[in-house]
Amino acid sequence: MKPAPFDYHAPETLDGVLQLLTDLDDAKVLAGGQSFIPLLAMRLAVFAHVVDLGRVEELRGIEERNGSVWIGASTTQAAVERDANVARLVPLVARAVPLIGHFQIRNRGTIGGSLAHADPASELPAVALALDAEFEVASPRGRRVIPAAEFFTGTWSTALDDDEILARIGFPIWTGRCGFAVEEVARRHGDFAIAGACVAVEIDGTGSVVRSAIGLFGMGSTPVRATAAEQSVLGTPAGDVDATALGRTAVDDLTSIPYDLNGSADYRRRVGATVVARAWSRAIEEALRD
Repeated sequence: MKPAPFDYHAPETLDGVLQLLTDLDDAKVLAGGQSFIPLLAMRLAVFAHVVDLGRVEELRGIEERNGSVWIGASTTQAAVERDANVARLVPLVARAVPLIGHFQIRNRGTIGGSLAHADPASELPAVALALDAEFEVASPRGRRVIPAAEFFTGTWSTALDDDEILARIGFPIWTGRCGFAVEEVARRHGDFAIAGACVAVEIDGTGSVVRSAIGLFGMGSTPVRATAAEQSVLGTPAGDVDATALGRTAVDDLTSIPYDLNGSADYRRRVGATVVARAWSRAIEEALRD
């Protein structure tokens, strides 16, 4: 199939994008297009106007500021994957990006596009949720910041208003003795995860856990924060944490685990517990090396 007819717009400034969204009825922004173009081609989405963000330079770039790494929404996943500062300052982001599709996808796909698409089986939304990222959004009315905990509202839906676009994302920098890991199970490399987990952990000088973050993907209609599991390990010597039990705790409270041809809800629950345990073990191993 081919997309339904639409008018194409390619502004070169953010103000130009926002003006078009104000003036046009039934308009949708195009980022990297790795999810949106197939939806158009299969006519699962139909819009009268498509506004391409590809020429808007101010939506690209990576900057360290005020304790966070801020990434422009139109920065490609490949650029983030290759960036030394991202790898050094926000390792969880750097380790999640190579799991997104294949390198051809990452050459075109953007960080903001993946997050705004809000697929609950994708890696970056769970990473953003686990790290308490901030989403700076722009509209003709100005700018506002949405916490990651409030950004994802459902499958493929976010807190963005119709006239808002995602401008940049701030990922907080963790300091101290920290470890990070991302684990997932997929039918094939590059497929969306059947179940996945990202873990960040900080330990103190005695080896006890002082901070932890666990994000789950593929386990609900949105990415999920495993807060009960996070809190259960605080103050515990890292070596005393039973990773298998922690994995079970992380999925125990999930009530709306999806099921499809890739696996039942019970299967996803078992896989989810396993990937949490694996990610936790890898993250603790890294933290203890520091």
